[in-house]
Amino acid sequence: MPTFNVSAPIIIMALLIILVLGSVGTYLVLSLTGSLAQPVDTPTATITKMPTASPTLERPTFTASPLPSPTPLSYTVQADDSCLAIAFAFNISVPSIITENGLSADCLLSVGTVLRIPQPTPTATPLATNTPSSQQATIEACQKTFYVVKENETLGQIAAEFEVPVETIMEWSGKTVDTAFYGETLTIPLCLRSSVAGSTVTPSPAPDYPAPELLRPRNGEAFTLNTDSITLQWAAVSDLRENEYYLVTLINLTSGQNEELTVAVKDTKYLVPNSLRPTTNIPNIFQWYVIPAAQIGVDQDGNPEYRHGGPPSDPSYFTWVGSSVQATP
Repeated sequence: MPTFNVSAPIIIMALLIILVLGSVGTYLVLSLTGSLAQPVDTPTATITKMPTASPTLERPTFTASPLPSPTPLSYTVQADDSCLAIAFAFNISVPSIITENGLSADCLLSVGTVLRIPQPTPTATPLATNTPSSQQATIEACQKTFYVVKENETLGQIAAEFEVPVETIMEWSGKTVDTAFYGETLTIPLCLRSSVAGSTVTPSPAPDYPAPELLRPRNGEAFTLNTDSITLQWAAVSDLRENEYYLVTLINLTSGQNEELTVAVKDTKYLVPNSLRPTTNIPNIFQWYVIPAAQIGVDQDGNPEYRHGGPPSDPSYFTWVGSSVQATP
């Protein structure tokens, strides 16, 4: 048989042609029979990010709560009552009574009328500190007494009596002027006694007694024409020693001259002299207070001298109606 020599490139080309022809023929057959599957486009899902809601911070609205108003008290007008006496009794002003009750400017009252008594505005109490300062500790530890200035007294006389410098009394009493005013209460630091008028003074013990508690008449009580006498009464602070007394001070605030009477008694009551009874039918307002004291000697006129043995009582007030006829001495 004849021999054919075929090179390798020719064989490879022939195989490629056969593969191409076979693929084309297969495609045509499938197309004619409808068996060729058409490609279907599958959509690609796109992830859409949802917007994140940013929280909106709302500014809180603060509503100021009004401070509670003190509820007014009620008081029924008694016979011989006056706006001035009621104001003294409740420690308020006459205009506040007029405003609260819609009264006329002359503040006329009728017996049996129920008045609304406004309460005084409370004072906020400061917060206490756990550790007091050295100055505060010195003030609390200091032995002190309280003195009510009498008529025509000077600060120098008071300083000499208690043997405490004027500047010290001014500082402890919160004064800015070296003038003593009638009825003013001064704080006397006995622990700071020093050289007065060139003499060295030895500090004396602290006051022995607390302030007396006034019992009768009640604060703001009114006495009429039918009242023949008035008795002042207070609670005993202790058993008084031989040279100790109660100094009772009574002041008529309505007279215009602030007539004052001070007496020393051993008992816990004092009968108001009938000579102090008002001579008009206008209610007179009297102020009175009590101070425990010790007699330390007599002055050049032979009058007894006293040193206070404790703070004075809180002042109390009462009214007294006299007669329109001049009293017989």
